Amino acid sequence: MAERLDSAARQALLPPLGDSGWRAAPDGRDAIVKSLRFRDFSEAWGFMARVALVAEKAGHHPEWANVWNRVEITLTTHDAGGLSRQDIDLAQRIDRLAGAATVIDGPGWPVAALIA
Repeated sequence: MAERLDSAARQALLPPLGDSGWRAAPDGRDAIVKSLRFRDFSEAWGFMARVALVAEKAGHHPEWANVWNRVEITLTTHDAGGLSRQDIDLAQRIDRLAGAATVIDGPGWPVAALIA
């Protein structure tokens, strides 16, 4: 079972994710969210397919929504009760797979809200 990130890990790992557009979930959960815009539906769907393969291999799956060229992703580890290293690793992989997607100023607060 994955363990929830401790304070030291949060201080080290969350700021770089914040710099790449990840935010604290707006619903108060211990989760991170990111909203991306692609050129079209096909590009968004292709991105989601690539992430799905990575997530399945890692055994860790995102919560997400797709509307035409936009994808909103939420990461949290349910069995850990919040953020774990699995979420950080998947977020970093997602950032690499996103290519030329534009980060949308989506819902949530700065990731600093998750650093205790």
